Amino acid sequence: MTKGDKYLIIFIVIISLISLFYVKNSVFNYKEKYVSIQVDGRETKKIIFDKNIIGKTIPIETEYGYNLIEIGDEKVRVIEADCPDKLDVKQGYISKTGEVIVCLPNRLVIEIKGIDDERDVDYISH
Repeated sequence: MTKGDKYLIIFIVIISLISLFYVKNSVFNYKEKYVSIQVDGRETKKIIFDKNIIGKTIPIETEYGYNLIEIGDEKVRVIEADCPDKLDVKQGYISKTGEVIVCLPNRLVIEIKGIDDERDVDYISH
């Protein structure tokens, strides 16, 4: 291995790290985020984070079970569930785009998504 090979390897590693940080910051940086609540694979509610809904609780009652969701300041969590293991309650708040809370017995998925330029999401849709 020559001195030029070593420089080339170091250059490729540095460029890869810079690209990784750039992609991580640009892809997951949205000005506005919303909560997507899905039951059995179908989206049932979309909630945009807003100062008016901080502290609001939303009950999700389906044929599969019951969950109570709390909206915080740019974050969301499950505070009550009737599933046996309560892993979704123990997970706590999620706040970043792409983070997910899953309750398998109740077939519930709560995901934080970013809003593009188009506004196709209501503040709260029931």
